[in-house]
Amino acid sequence: MRGTANPHLQTLLPRLFRRKIKQQPFWQRLELPDGDFLDLAWSEDPEQACHKPRLVLFHGLEGSVYSPYAHGLLDICRRLNWLGVVMHFRGCSGEPNRISRAYHSGETSDARFFLNWLQESFGQAPTAAVGYSLGGNMLGCYLAEEGVNVPLQAAVMVSAPLMLGSCSQHLEQGLARVYNRYLVGQLKQSTERKLVRYPQSLPLPGLALKHIRSLREFDDAVTAPLHGFKDSSDYYQRCSALPLLPKIRIPLLIIHAKDDPFMAADVIPDWGNLPDNIEYQLTEHGGHVGFVSGTWKKPEMWLEQRIPEWLSAYLEKTI
Repeated sequence: MRGTANPHLQTLLPRLFRRKIKQQPFWQRLELPDGDFLDLAWSEDPEQACHKPRLVLFHGLEGSVYSPYAHGLLDICRRLNWLGVVMHFRGCSGEPNRISRAYHSGETSDARFFLNWLQESFGQAPTAAVGYSLGGNMLGCYLAEEGVNVPLQAAVMVSAPLMLGSCSQHLEQGLARVYNRYLVGQLKQSTERKLVRYPQSLPLPGLALKHIRSLREFDDAVTAPLHGFKDSSDYYQRCSALPLLPKIRIPLLIIHAKDDPFMAADVIPDWGNLPDNIEYQLTEHGGHVGFVSGTWKKPEMWLEQRIPEWLSAYLEKTI
C-alpha cells in the first residue's frame, strides 16, 4: 500500500476525498423487542436483492452511513452486485434512540438480533460483516460469543481498539488528545440531543456533560451506569476483544496500522497465538480507518480494494 506516511493525514484524508455520499441509501427502520429501534441503510431495496451476497457494516464511535468508509464500501457493494447494509447503532442515524441504553464497544445484542432477523427475513445467502473501530471491537466480541453458531461466512475488523483501557489512556496523551477532544465532543452532543428529545431517558440527574473531558470520564459518567458496569475500568476489561480472539471460529481478517493515532501498542495480538482461521495484517502506515494509497491527484481507498478482495472467496460461493 502506497500513500502518505503521515498518520494524521491518513486519518483525515478520507473525510476530504469522500465528503459527499455518491448514492442515497435505501432506509429501513427495524423495531426492537424492548421498544427501541435500529435504522438500516441499504445499498438497495433488500426485498429486490435478497438473493445477492450480503455485507453488513458496523460503524465506529458516533459514525453512520455518512462516514467515508461506510458509504464508500456500500458503493463498492453496488458495483460488485452485493447487497450491503449499515446497521446504525442506537442513536447514530440522526435521531436519538428512545430508551436509556445506547451502544458501546461490547454491546453485541443488537448485532445478534439484526443478523438473526436478516437471515429469518430474507433467507439464506452468503453473508459477511465488517466492523470499523468501535464496531470492529464489538464484532470481535460477538464472533467470540457465537463461536460456530454465527450466521456469517467471514468477517473483517478494521482499526479495532482491541484493548479498550489502553486505547482510552493513549488518547489522553500527546497529539492523540486532539482526537480525544473530538470524540468526546461528538458523544456529548449526541447525549444532549437525546436529553432534549427524551428528557427522562437518562436517569443521571447529576450529570454535568460540560465538565467531561475524556472518554474515560464519559464512560464513567454515562456508559458504565447505563449498561450495568461498575465503572469504566470494569467496562474496558469485560468488553475488550483481544483476549476473546481465540474463541472466534469463522475466517477473520484483522487490519491495523502501526501508526494508528487512536491505538495503544498492545492492541497488536501475539501472532503466534492466533488460531489458523484468523489472518492478521499490520501495515506500516494507514492511520485510523484511513489507509489512503495512490497519489494526491489520484488517491485510492485501499480498504475498498482489500476488503472485497479478501471477502470474495466467502461471499461468491454457494452455501
